[in-house]
Amino acid sequence: MISFLDFEKPIAELEARIHDLRQLDGEQQGGADIEEELGRLERKADQLLRETYGKLTPWQKVQVARHPNRPQFNDYIAGLIDGFTPLAGDRAYADDKAITGGIGRFRGRSVMVIGHEKGSDMQSRVRHNFGMARPEGYRKAARLMRLADRFGLPVITLVDTQGAYPGIGAEERGQAEAIARSTETCLDIRVPLIACLVGEGGSGGAVALAAGNAVIMLEHSVYAVISPEGCASILWRSSERSQDAADAMKVTAQDLVKLAVVDQVVEENLGGAHRNPASTIAALGDAIATAIAQFDGKDGGFTRQHRRDKFLAMGQLGIA
Repeated sequence: MISFLDFEKPIAELEARIHDLRQLDGEQQGGADIEEELGRLERKADQLLRETYGKLTPWQKVQVARHPNRPQFNDYIAGLIDGFTPLAGDRAYADDKAITGGIGRFRGRSVMVIGHEKGSDMQSRVRHNFGMARPEGYRKAARLMRLADRFGLPVITLVDTQGAYPGIGAEERGQAEAIARSTETCLDIRVPLIACLVGEGGSGGAVALAAGNAVIMLEHSVYAVISPEGCASILWRSSERSQDAADAMKVTAQDLVKLAVVDQVVEENLGGAHRNPASTIAALGDAIATAIAQFDGKDGGFTRQHRRDKFLAMGQLGIA
């Protein structure tokens, strides 16, 4: 069952009517009249879906990026990686379930895959802490990136988090330092790093896995230094102005590719990745394969310098 967002209520009503008609047709063999009505409603629902998703506001895109049925890390692994072997622990404190990583084969090529896992139901979301990593998660990520560097494996990261976990224990164990070390490792390794923003990209908790040679965003993903709610609470002392904050922050993939923060936007299935995960996952796989291939035959020094130059150039203004 698809969960519908607030702005999708007209679509939900149409699809509910279509569902009821299909059941009636199946039970009573209603004939040409029902088939004709079904066709009319399906065309109307498709048109409404296209119109709605063709003019999403930034705040609506935030809602789509957070959709509970949106593909998660394990879905991408199942769709893109063969023989995935998870690797656990930071070798210092614990294994953080909010970040998962391991070795597998992507289209015949051995790779290291690291990413946030939010979970797909309440039990798994609690187990994965809703994708909000603690310091040990970022230290695990840095350890796995160093391992990939040692064995010459390209790194693919899948980013989907509201941000790093802000709890007291996380701060006591050095959250800021762990995020900084993970970001430093992204910039320091000599193998290609392809970062994919597949849902929310929140603050340093996202950047710690997203400082890549290529940064790819799904069409309805978002990426920002703070959540719109957090921004609204700071600027206007009220989270009720989250929509205004989202408009001002340039959080969408379309805005960020114009600002050269993101390199490529991958189209999602009509209605969002949650409506047809397989097609969106396959499209992302094509983009990842193309990005990795650009560094075939390049030495480690070139790959690392490319990444550093890319991030140092961000935000520079041309002088006339």
